[in-house]
Amino acid sequence: MDNRGTKNKGKNTGRGFWNKEYGQKGKHLALSNNPSEDLMKFTKWLDRNDAFGGLNSHSHVLDLGCGNGRNLIYLAKTHNISGIGYDISNEAITQAIDLSKDLKLKYEARSIAGPIALKDESQDLILDMMTSHFLNYGEREILYKEIARLLKPGGWLYFKTFLRDEDTHAERLLRENPAQEKGSYIHPKIGVAEHVFTEVEIEQMLTKNFKIHKMLRSHRHRDEKGHAAKRRSISVYAERV
Repeated sequence: MDNRGTKNKGKNTGRGFWNKEYGQKGKHLALSNNPSEDLMKFTKWLDRNDAFGGLNSHSHVLDLGCGNGRNLIYLAKTHNISGIGYDISNEAITQAIDLSKDLKLKYEARSIAGPIALKDESQDLILDMMTSHFLNYGEREILYKEIARLLKPGGWLYFKTFLRDEDTHAERLLRENPAQEKGSYIHPKIGVAEHVFTEVEIEQMLTKNFKIHKMLRSHRHRDEKGHAAKRRSISVYAERV
């Protein structure tokens, strides 16, 4: 997971936090070697829709915030794709390289903020899974121009992030730990700014260059006392037009 944000008092990328997390096997947050179930659902949806065509040995995938490579490794093993993963954590990248032996995958320890040195229209699928919300507004604007440049026409963006709409946890964090940008808070464990999107924001960000086919929202989870028990998220299937 790539983490770059602006604290109210100076800049903190979160690199040290994530290096410790991957080095200590998720002391604060749950880390896994298993692929994301939501990503698996997306790729199965692509495979079922013949009009779009699924991923195959000619496909190239870019994972922005790849962590230990678990999602690229899944796609390489199930669809024989080639891919590259970026992550701010050197420890995560070391683990990803070790886990990806004999697969057509490459990795780089870097932030996803700023230009990406890959060719125009070189990617069939780009993953932004719980990653770009650590960027500020200007950095997100640059990133999504880069994503549009890198994707082939008809290529796909799979975007997953936290959803602000009807999420009481998000509203509490925004109220108690506000960051400089509206709609962002300072993450209490990581210490970086994290943006939480509304559905309207997502649509405004993507519809310039993408056709949105699906937006899958998680439920408003409640505990037995009726209190909010889990953060809301949203998964977006977006086709480059």
